Amino acid sequence: MEQNELLGRAVAPLLQWYEENKREMPWRGETDFYKILVSEIMLQQTRVEAVREYYVRFLERFPTACSLAQSSEEEVLKAWQGLGYYNRARNLQRAANQICENGVPKSYEEVCALKGVGEYTAGSLSSIALGLPYPAVDGNVLRILTRLFADGGKIDDKAVRTRFAQALKEVYPPQASQFCQALMELGAIVCVPNGAPLCDLCPWRAFCRAHVQGEELLYPVRSPKKERRIEQYKVLVLEFDGEYALVKRAEKGLLAGLWQFPMYGMDCGEGEFGQVKKRKKAKHVFSHIEWHMTGYEIAARKKFKQFEWAGAEEIERQYALPSAFKAFTEWLKN
Repeated sequence: MEQNELLGRAVAPLLQWYEENKREMPWRGETDFYKILVSEIMLQQTRVEAVREYYVRFLERFPTACSLAQSSEEEVLKAWQGLGYYNRARNLQRAANQICENGVPKSYEEVCALKGVGEYTAGSLSSIALGLPYPAVDGNVLRILTRLFADGGKIDDKAVRTRFAQALKEVYPPQASQFCQALMELGAIVCVPNGAPLCDLCPWRAFCRAHVQGEELLYPVRSPKKERRIEQYKVLVLEFDGEYALVKRAEKGLLAGLWQFPMYGMDCGEGEFGQVKKRKKAKHVFSHIEWHMTGYEIAARKKFKQFEWAGAEEIERQYALPSAFKAFTEWLKN
């Protein structure tokens, strides 16, 4: 059986399975393009469970594209705090501005023109929000298709993604929204990313080649990962007269434009700033870098002019501190 024929056979049982087994989510069944856009941007590189509450709170604060477009970047970043990958929030605001000015996109090409919308997100938005047959091929979809086909192509190879996207486009049913979500859902809760897939629950178990051959765990195939670079820093939580020192990161690069505690290389003399009261170690993992941090709670000997100073309540209310520094925010006294 050719791959396209096999995939065509898989459509109907997948749609039926989805209707019976889909999880309840705040954005499920949503038809408002802007609200679907918010969910899709939030779900990039972030687990569903982490997104649920953020999605609800974000839309309470910014219920329409124009309300988001007209807010300050600081407000948006504060609402995004803890979700990580903060450029997503900036791009979402820019996309909201485009929608506010030009109206809701009506075609795949118009969706692609939105700021921060790449090939995958354009496919998901076109399918889910507009009902158009454009595939969204993410890790979940690549995993279930490589197992369905017993395909050893490396999933980090763009040519493999393109091949699967084309195969999907040829079998897309009229229920484009449901089909797109069903593919993602199958990969999320049955053909799972970590550990053995739950094949007994899968609507494809009778004809999935990897399952029939007992080789589910051989797929998907990836290129070897590069080791993360380890960087070591000292993080200084400086307090003076009830206020804490903050610095703003550069406008380009990792965590661009966000606020943080002063952070230096390991050759920094933390005692030069004042009396060290507490010390603790923490680690934060990015996709390609690990930060190994030693934090110091310090009673500063003066209000150093190179820093911005704010009280704990003000920091909580106004400043977006990345989750990389979460281990040290407990030292802030309300």
